[in-house]
Amino acid sequence: MLDSRVRQKLQDIVGEAFFKDDMESLVTHSYDGTPMLQALPDGVIYPKETAQVSAIMKVLNEYRIPLVSRGSGTNLCGGTVPVQGGIVMVMHRMNAILDIDMQNLTATVQPGIITKQFIEHIENLGLFYPPDPSSMSISTIGGNIAECSGGLRGLKYGTTKDYVIGLECVLASGEIMRTGGKLMKDVAGYDLTKLLIGSEGTLAVITEATLKLIPPPKYKKTMLAMYKDLYGAARTVSKIIENRIIPATLEFMDNPTIRVVDDFAKLGLPLDMAAILLIEQDGDMETVERDIERISEICREELADEVSIASNQEEALKLLTARRSAFTALARLRPTTILEDATVPRSKIADMVLEINRIAEKHRVQICTFGHAGDGNLHPTATTDARDHEEIHRVELAFEEIFEAAIGMGGTITGEHGVGLVKAPFLEWKVGSSGIAMMKGIKEVFDPHHLLNPGKMFAKESRRRVVINRG
Repeated sequence: MLDSRVRQKLQDIVGEAFFKDDMESLVTHSYDGTPMLQALPDGVIYPKETAQVSAIMKVLNEYRIPLVSRGSGTNLCGGTVPVQGGIVMVMHRMNAILDIDMQNLTATVQPGIITKQFIEHIENLGLFYPPDPSSMSISTIGGNIAECSGGLRGLKYGTTKDYVIGLECVLASGEIMRTGGKLMKDVAGYDLTKLLIGSEGTLAVITEATLKLIPPPKYKKTMLAMYKDLYGAARTVSKIIENRIIPATLEFMDNPTIRVVDDFAKLGLPLDMAAILLIEQDGDMETVERDIERISEICREELADEVSIASNQEEALKLLTARRSAFTALARLRPTTILEDATVPRSKIADMVLEINRIAEKHRVQICTFGHAGDGNLHPTATTDARDHEEIHRVELAFEEIFEAAIGMGGTITGEHGVGLVKAPFLEWKVGSSGIAMMKGIKEVFDPHHLLNPGKMFAKESRRRVVINRG
């Protein structure tokens, strides 16, 4: 429970209506999109501007109270669960588009704006912001920056880090810091902008972002390639890239995912396929038509059983929406859905999918796999029931082996979901003890009292998913 003096100071900053510590508010901010993780904060606060964030941090720094900053809480790594209590700072009131600079092709926004709303606004102006996480209808730009979100267009266009060129943030001390700006070149000192992107709220509270915009593609075409041979699908992915073709989207679904997505989206997909590739190319019409024709040839050379091209934009959108709904479709199967991510080199996709299947069979758990084949980022997804503790333990063991397998194939434990609480026990597997020491040193400089999102990123000793309850 907060000291009454702290409570009053926080209310004085934002107004009584925007500081809450009733049980309903505490419970609704005790969890995020990650299943089976929950911890009660001591209060929830809703700032309206950077000056308020700075004032809040000065109070929390004085009294050594932890802070978790969050947007919509859609992250899947336990990144916004307040495991040490303290204050949850919700950024939804800071949701303005502050500036659209048509001369420099940049947008300056507050962190609480919903990603899809921002993208639609930009597209209405005839511009393009490519990062498109599957949660974009709910997630915020600030959350995307904190986790360095990817998306279906990541292969061709990159991820959030490739479009953030400047930040305003508040440090744990309450000081306001600016990095970067409306510049395409800036090598003045360390790149603090890139350091803050993907730092998961452990280094600073982001209060403003300057984003790079680009001209939109003039033409798009979408196609499906279906395979009874998993390796044929994997070889297709590698061969497309070898042919110097970089599709806008190159997505993968395994057979269990195909069945569930088809039942959900009613696409009439053949249910006997081992894998389906969803491919979209964009650009000028001549290049797109040439690329799609060559991709179709490659698919057939690798013995695709069926290749189909969307006949119109409506059909293409339906296919892309179905892929984006894979998680939603899988979540209908059982009470608990655990969506993970692991990334391997493109050439290892088939090996990794087969290894995931072997591990799932070994531990007697149901795991479906889909993901971004073009950049090797797979999403093995377990459908289970949190009330069955023995099964949950088997799921945990399976994912531990999956992460180990990914690293063994030259991959990583997370391509876009982040480390947070869930992946913290495995971070050292990827970066080594010297990497952990370096990261902890950076954290110490930014946040010497460990007030910002404490308990994340760096594990103590446990290598298991845990349920945390406070209060």
